[in-house]
Amino acid sequence: MDLQFYGANCVTLTYKGHRVVVDDNLAELGAKSILKADDVALFSHRHPGDQPARMILDGPGEYEVADISVIGLGAQAHTDEKGQKNATMFKMVIGDVSVLISGHIYPELSETQLEAIGMVDVLIVPVGGNGYTVDPVGALKLIKDIEPKLVIPTHYADKDLNFPVPQQELSNALKEMAMEPKETVLKLRIKPGELGEIAQVVVLEKS
Repeated sequence: MDLQFYGANCVTLTYKGHRVVVDDNLAELGAKSILKADDVALFSHRHPGDQPARMILDGPGEYEVADISVIGLGAQAHTDEKGQKNATMFKMVIGDVSVLISGHIYPELSETQLEAIGMVDVLIVPVGGNGYTVDPVGALKLIKDIEPKLVIPTHYADKDLNFPVPQQELSNALKEMAMEPKETVLKLRIKPGELGEIAQVVVLEKS
């Protein structure tokens, strides 16, 4: 499985020639959408279904897509009132690797949610904060609760994107989390046997 990052919370996961695109709202932020007609699109928030994708998932449920198992789990969005669940976390099992897309959630997960999430190899989590998304403190809490083997930070300051609210610089966010990146790469190829037992951060350069 290959992972690439395109800015904001947008990542792609490619497996056996199939591509899953997560949270491509790049056009809303002044950049160019990367979605193509053959892609499977996941949105961690409700989204209009007018994108050029063969399938769009933006809510809770269980799905099978091209040998990829996808589970959407309802969660409290960072702007929700207590009890509301207007965000969706997505857990994917791709080959022998499990990936969780946390999205823009309030970082207090219940025991029921943590049980539903189960074991996670890779956690993709925003860190930009400032009331727009998860901040470094919230991201660190999610890391401690979920216990992934690999952490990929997203949604931080980007001069090419017009965020409604300024986002923290990645270097500042990682410093606040007290986590040093293991490496910085343009494309990450994940192999289960190469994942360690202690959570490590990998920074994806923007494609």
